[in-house]
Amino acid sequence: MIKKEMIAMLLAGGQGSRLGVLTSSIAKPAVTFGGKYRIIDFPLSNCINSGVDTVGVLTQYQPLRLNTHIGIGIPWDLDRNVGGVSVLPPYEKSTNSEWYTGTANAIYQNLKYMEQFNPEYVLILGGDHIYKMDYEVMLDFHKANKADITMATIPVPMEEAHRFGIVITDDTRRIVDFEEKPKNPRSNLASMGIYIFSWKVLREALITLSEQPGCDFGKHIIPYCHKRGDRVFAYEFNGYWKDVGTLSSYWESNMELIDLIPEFNLYEEFWKIYTKADVIPPQYIAPEAVIERAIIGEGTEIYGEVYNSIIGPGVTIGEGTIVRDSIIMKGTEIGHHTVINKSIIAENCVIGSECELGIGEELPNEWKPDIYSGGMVTVAENSVVPNKVRIGKNVAISGGTTLDDYPRGLLESGQNIIKVGDGR
Repeated sequence: MIKKEMIAMLLAGGQGSRLGVLTSSIAKPAVTFGGKYRIIDFPLSNCINSGVDTVGVLTQYQPLRLNTHIGIGIPWDLDRNVGGVSVLPPYEKSTNSEWYTGTANAIYQNLKYMEQFNPEYVLILGGDHIYKMDYEVMLDFHKANKADITMATIPVPMEEAHRFGIVITDDTRRIVDFEEKPKNPRSNLASMGIYIFSWKVLREALITLSEQPGCDFGKHIIPYCHKRGDRVFAYEFNGYWKDVGTLSSYWESNMELIDLIPEFNLYEEFWKIYTKADVIPPQYIAPEAVIERAIIGEGTEIYGEVYNSIIGPGVTIGEGTIVRDSIIMKGTEIGHHTVINKSIIAENCVIGSECELGIGEELPNEWKPDIYSGGMVTVAENSVVPNKVRIGKNVAISGGTTLDDYPRGLLESGQNIIKVGDGR
């Protein structure tokens, strides 16, 4: 039997509904980040940089882009004969087809995959955070404390602690209590959703709680093990960690990459972020183009002006066009003399000429005010915006829109045009 000290199970099946139309046709971990990367590149790169060479990636919602991106794991040096990366979708049993119903249920459905490596430890990861973390240091902490379970935690401002799962520890860092999104938190140590389990403890807990509907690590597995008397410890992480689960946090963390001294540095040699790179020509910057504080992807052609923005690969920005404070993803074409303010434009969109995006006063979105906020324009992938239209703030656009969709050539702040998909 193959023996691995530690294998990783990466949960990448999430829909990411708080990212609105950005995830209407792709899983959240497959969303572009920082121009050339996808969100899942960060935990995968952490694995290979930490010496973890066996990773199961559990997919579910809209997995095609993710599967294509991961392939056989070559960019992360995870194309191994033994171990490497394996994409693990929910599979049909002879009796019924069973979707993953919770984080722990997803891991339980892949017991056989884990058993073939007979690991001593299993690392459980989410696929939707931006951070750099050495899991080997966390494993050393786990061993030093003779822990059964180690949870990665991060200090958060006390006034924000109510948004997280909070742990309370004793002087030895052993966890004595948990509070899920407490109204009056007793601690500011938040769970990061990263766990190291000793294999026997994990296996027993998964089998015991296998009938639990929607079985989840935070809600079921950890409390069960804690109650049973297992040694559960909190490993404190003090680096950069960002949940990019909302449009505002996604936009902010992208913008932080272009700070003068970025808090999160994509360019460090000793901790590289790996990704699947397409073979495309170099970028072209026209003589009349102006670029200030921006990340520009390969194969991009810029004839206009770009300020404080992240521009993905293969993008075209037309003559006289101005892009400010925006994220423009791979393969999008923007016409001439268009002005784009604080927008997130997904992959392979066409934005017409002589348009204005992000104008006027900021009104709440009349459909989903909690998602489309912060004064942004959000455009789903493969969408078309016709020439000579004006678009307000806190709006969502999805699909091949035409001039008929814009009364008087205007989409007012807080309104939406959703032409395709499930209307998210």
